[in-house]
Amino acid sequence: MASLSVLSVFFICLRLCLAEDPFVSYEFVVSYITVSPLGVPQQVIAINDHFPGPTINATTNNNVAVNVRNKLDEDLLITWAGIQQRRSSWQDGVLGTNCPIPPKWNWTYQFQVKDQIGSYFYFPSLNFQRASGGFGGFIINNRAIIPIPFAAPDGDITILIGDWYTRNHTALRRALNGGKDLGMPDGVLINGKGPYRYNDTLVPDGIDYETIEVHPGKTYRFRVHNVGISTSLNFRIQNHNLLMAETEGSYTVQQNYTNLDIHVGQSYSFLVTMDQNASSDYYIVASARFVNESLWQRVTGVAILHYSNSKGKASGPLPDPPNDQYDKTFSMNQARSIRWNVSASGARPNPQGSFRYGSINVTDVYVLKNKPPVTINGKRRTTLNGISFVNPTTPIRLADQFKVKGVYKLDFPNKPITGPPKMETSIINGTYKGFMEVILQNNDTKVQSYHMDGYAFFVVGMDYGEWSENSRGTYNKWDGTARVTTQVFPGAWTAILISLDNVGVWNLRTENLDSWYLGQETYVRVVNPELNNKTEFPIPDNALFCGALAKMQKPQDVSSALPTKGSNRSNLFSGLIMMMCAVVFIFH
Repeated sequence: MASLSVLSVFFICLRLCLAEDPFVSYEFVVSYITVSPLGVPQQVIAINDHFPGPTINATTNNNVAVNVRNKLDEDLLITWAGIQQRRSSWQDGVLGTNCPIPPKWNWTYQFQVKDQIGSYFYFPSLNFQRASGGFGGFIINNRAIIPIPFAAPDGDITILIGDWYTRNHTALRRALNGGKDLGMPDGVLINGKGPYRYNDTLVPDGIDYETIEVHPGKTYRFRVHNVGISTSLNFRIQNHNLLMAETEGSYTVQQNYTNLDIHVGQSYSFLVTMDQNASSDYYIVASARFVNESLWQRVTGVAILHYSNSKGKASGPLPDPPNDQYDKTFSMNQARSIRWNVSASGARPNPQGSFRYGSINVTDVYVLKNKPPVTINGKRRTTLNGISFVNPTTPIRLADQFKVKGVYKLDFPNKPITGPPKMETSIINGTYKGFMEVILQNNDTKVQSYHMDGYAFFVVGMDYGEWSENSRGTYNKWDGTARVTTQVFPGAWTAILISLDNVGVWNLRTENLDSWYLGQETYVRVVNPELNNKTEFPIPDNALFCGALAKMQKPQDVSSALPTKGSNRSNLFSGLIMMMCAVVFIFH
């Protein structure tokens, strides 16, 4: 530093201290701990010794840095469900783009939450690990200059719901590898805790349950995420209306619901006003949907909404779930009722203008059909269009970067194949700046959720039966919600539209963890034919190498664990730089 001129120091200070977009930084230590959410001690995946992990809190256009230390006994990747990572699939945290973080290693993710707002979550993407935890919320707030389309709430509450097994992910993985179903879950957790003892027969004594503390007359924003394995859940709060305000980055037309079906991988935020008389506490319930209620009674999550002036504990029966045993359209009509608030200010899906999706010409059409599991080469597998995806040992994006041949095939069929199902590393060739129509056809017997990394897509239609060209006449071409995860009901279809402007290799998958693990996924490769660093960031300096490129990987360097501009000590670093600046100007 002594050899630099004062002017040089000035420009360094100006660049570091007045950076365009600030950093938010987190340190994640991922390890096993033992907890008993359902009364049985079991091994779970914790972050910083907490289960679930911390909520990441960022603002539109922030740069986010998360240094992940892997203290598990197996490889690890963290994926950021719904965070679009503009121009940076290098940070996506799935096997098609990233080599895993080996045990005892650390790796720093760094990406920008460009032009996004809303409610999301993160989780480990490998080895069925999400079934043991490792998940947490991810909030992206509006910038201060952009108004939110409702009065500022008095508090912000993250709720993670999901089905749960007392067997850990390695045992569940062995069952799947052995060709078995997972069977009925052992319960539903709310924020990593078991049910309140609303029923002495169904719920054993001594289980720790979640309590949400609130004040009468206040309005809170509840961000609810289904982080479970494969069960759709109905969410409700006794005697309280859920005013839907946002889902996965899109402000919605505000409508009241007494309950809402939240499918695996989906996120919603509701405004809930504490307008009851607090004669007692109230139940918060997440119960399984589309199952035999008499068999699944134990599989119900129950937390407590506690008013500060409450006069007693919650008691009596839980609020009723939807009574639609003989009406399979109830949940679908509920989903169709969700509309985008097209007049709200705030970040919109890129490119700007794509919110007029109904008038954009479609360039590619893919009909993706899933079926019940099949046997391929003696193994139980799931498929899309008859293809069961096989993860390559060399990630696809890495193979492209270093021109490694034979890693994948760019031949994923745009409709189901007619021959026998097969296992392939087959991916979709997306057209850069194209507009893709994807029809998700579910010929299985349970609800499937689908997610695409790197993008928000427009959900334009869903119905029962087989999709046909005539189905386009039912599409919502004006205010269909832009979101990142959509449900497809059994024996039904859902149509989505995607503006392919985000360069990279992006995972398109079912969020049902068992189906995903067995091969129900592919990737969409989006390449800008003009090579430049404007549409995709270059490979990061800390990239990990594996497979055919394993020889390029250097041993873990302890310096890579030191704070960078994106570490959780970046505020201290910035402060030191500003002090240096002040010293230079004072003594010059």
